[in-house]
This record gives sequence, C-alpha cells and structure tokens, in this order.
Amino acid sequence: MSDQAQGLRNMLTDRQEVTDQANTEKEIHEKENTGRTTRIVTVTSGKGGVGKSNFTLNFALALQSHGYKVLIFDADIGLANIDVLMGITPKYNLFHLVKRQKTIWEIIYKGYNEVQFISGGSGFSDLLRLSEEDLEYFTQQINELNGYVDYILFDTGAGLSKETLKFIVSAHETIVVTTPEPTAITDAYAIIKMVHGMNFKVPFNLVVNRVSEVNEGRRTAEKISLVAKQFLKLEIPMLGYIDEDRCVQKAVRKQIPFSVAFPNCSAAKSISDMALTFANGEKPVDIEHSGVRGFLSRMLKLAR
Repeated sequence: MSDQAQGLRNMLTDRQEVTDQANTEKEIHEKENTGRTTRIVTVTSGKGGVGKSNFTLNFALALQSHGYKVLIFDADIGLANIDVLMGITPKYNLFHLVKRQKTIWEIIYKGYNEVQFISGGSGFSDLLRLSEEDLEYFTQQINELNGYVDYILFDTGAGLSKETLKFIVSAHETIVVTTPEPTAITDAYAIIKMVHGMNFKVPFNLVVNRVSEVNEGRRTAEKISLVAKQFLKLEIPMLGYIDEDRCVQKAVRKQIPFSVAFPNCSAAKSISDMALTFANGEKPVDIEHSGVRGFLSRMLKLAR
C-alpha cells in the first residue's frame, strides 16, 4: 500500500512539475515577445544514416551559442532521435497535444544548454484525422509559438515520405544533409528534383557531413549544385561541411551533443561557423509575413 501511495505522490509531483514549467515558459513568452519573427527550417536527407538528427541538434545548439533562441521539433515519426542523442525520455509529445491532453507549453522539454525540443511521437500522422474542432485547438496552440523563438527546426524522417514533403514545402527553407557517398548524393538530389518537379519554390541549403578533407566536401556539393543548375535551373548553395570526426561518435555513445562534449573539436567548430553563416545570410522573401501561422496554413492545406 505504501508503494502505491508513493507512486501516486511521484505521479502528482511529475504532473505539477510539468504544469509549473509550462506556466513559466508561457510567462516568459508573454514578457519577452517583442515582435520577433520565427524562422521555420526543415532539416532533411535523401537517405538514413547521414547524421541528419545529430546535425539538427548541434546546429540548434550552435545557433543558441550565437544568441538565438531555438526550438527543435522531432518530426521523424516513429523513429525519433533528438531525445536519444541527449539521453532524455519525454513523458509527453505532440500526440498529447493533438488529443487535447496537454498544452503546447507542457510538451516542450529542455536539453543541454537549455535547447528546447518537442517530440512528435505519432502526433503528426494524427493530424490527418482531426475533427474541425480539434484542428482549431491544435492550430491555436501551435500559433502560440510565433515569436517565442527565433528558429524552429523540424528534424524530418529520411527520404521523401508524404510527411516529409509537407514539412519541406511548408517551411521557410530546407537544409539537405548528405555525405560524399554516391548513394547519399543521388538521394539528396532526388529530393530536390522531386520538390522542384511539383512546382514548389523551396529555398535549399546543402550540408555535406563526414568529409575526409575540404576538397571532398566541395566536390560533393558541386556535383549536386551543377546538376541542379543544369537540369532544374536551380541554385543550391552549400552551407558548409563537417569533417569525419571521431569525437562525434564518442559523444553519441555518451548521449551528449558533440558541440557540448567536445566544443573544440573540428565538427563543433564547423557547425558553429555554419550557424553564423546561416543566421547572417539572406532570409526567405515571405518570412516577415508568414511566420508560424503561414507555415501551419500551408501544411494543413496539404494535409486535407
């Protein structure tokens, strides 16, 4: 009986902690929201195993180190990795928001260096089956994030699934992560080609991961850029490259982001430079007028 009583007390304590955190985040948003525009970025890859989720997490941390506030949406349905990379097990995710069991503030978790993230769970697939009333609630909740952070990064599943396509064409821009492997290059180009073939105008940036040297990174990016320019009439800028760094795998095993565990390693320095380049680069044309509301509008049109 005492064990049951203690279990109940622990459960109530956990619930109270979640509620307290949610109220705190909401209060911070109400005080700090000074009209900032939230820039929404999809991070994707043509195939699995190229380090996409690891890039997303450390890119978010790098942006924060440069003074920007970031929120990660783990949108890889059924194969979420962001929480695993930090050794965190979220109790609540987007599913609980969709089912009206939690508010948006109650499903936001904090990881290393206060980076914030939301686990998608099966919530994104449930969007297709929402009633009008539930959809209105969901939209209102997500809209509360507008102006809360400078960047929302959507870490999608690898390949061009229907869910991934929705994020790519709804976000302000997309970062495609690849490696020098021929299959990864081919699949990365395939994503760009397919989106372009559907007449969606999506600004792409390219990141080449796990390169053995500078020239390998440049050659890989040039292969994709030249083909895209020749056959699609598209300019695909290279955001940067990340060295094959043993510190990355060491950090994965420790479940600590490599930019936190080994801040002076080559990979961490490269991703810091990329974050600064990205933040200071040219912003999408419609970003000032769309924000989170525009993203939701585009995504839900595709979902119906």
